[in-house]
Amino acid sequence: MDKKLLSPTYLKELCAQYRLTPSKQYGQNYLIQSSPIEKMVAAAEIDADDMIVEIGPGFGVLTFALLDSAQHVLAFEIEKKLQAYWDEHEKNHKNLKVIWGNALTTLPKYIEKDASYKLVANLPYQITSHVLRTMLELDNKPKCIVIMVQKEVAERMCAKKGDMSVLSVSVQYYSTPRIVTKVKAGSFWPAPKVDSAVISLTDIKKNTPEDEQFFQIVRAGFSSKRKQLVRNLVNTLHIPEEKVREVLMTVMNNDRVRAQELSVEDWKKVVCMLHD
Repeated sequence: MDKKLLSPTYLKELCAQYRLTPSKQYGQNYLIQSSPIEKMVAAAEIDADDMIVEIGPGFGVLTFALLDSAQHVLAFEIEKKLQAYWDEHEKNHKNLKVIWGNALTTLPKYIEKDASYKLVANLPYQITSHVLRTMLELDNKPKCIVIMVQKEVAERMCAKKGDMSVLSVSVQYYSTPRIVTKVKAGSFWPAPKVDSAVISLTDIKKNTPEDEQFFQIVRAGFSSKRKQLVRNLVNTLHIPEEKVREVLMTVMNNDRVRAQELSVEDWKKVVCMLHD
């Protein structure tokens, strides 16, 4: 890790050198504490033969820590003003490849069908959900995902019955989420308005033919948060009300529940019984 990159003074100098003003659009808040970086690298359990995908390297405080541990780092950067900066560092780090453009559209093209890799990134807040959906729906998913996100989003991913959402159901359907550490807003320059958290997703499952039907029913169930689940499923999917109530009584012992009250395992049972 390059400790100079933890200094706001040095970061300001770099921004001036590359005519860069930290962008709210791209979520450019630079980490100035080493502890979260160390915890991210540890949580990813990086081996010397690992390939790491990073999104939004910025000036590279996480990137250089990854380069010290991994065989290869594939970093996706959208800020073209940094091209000269990274061109120079690519010359000195043979295990680094920087891809320019929007990771949401370019990333799938660079992940080989059978490649084994891990995603480790300090994600811009506004693309977190899009990145997760993209990565978790790929045919070739990462072995694990370790990302820094808005604290509230991390907590939503790990939600329990009663506070579930489409995001938490999706993340918990495909993986096992765990909050590694929480990170105060003051750990960044410039400081964002909210705190962050590092979250790891492990035990990532492969796609199955049942996934599409599962999420069709889940999305219908959450279509109107204020309504009972039976109403959402009947109105959206046109399933007979009597059948929906019977399934909910069997699974939940309550036909008046709302979508947020079901765990992933509850949803699996509901989907299976509705399909039958």
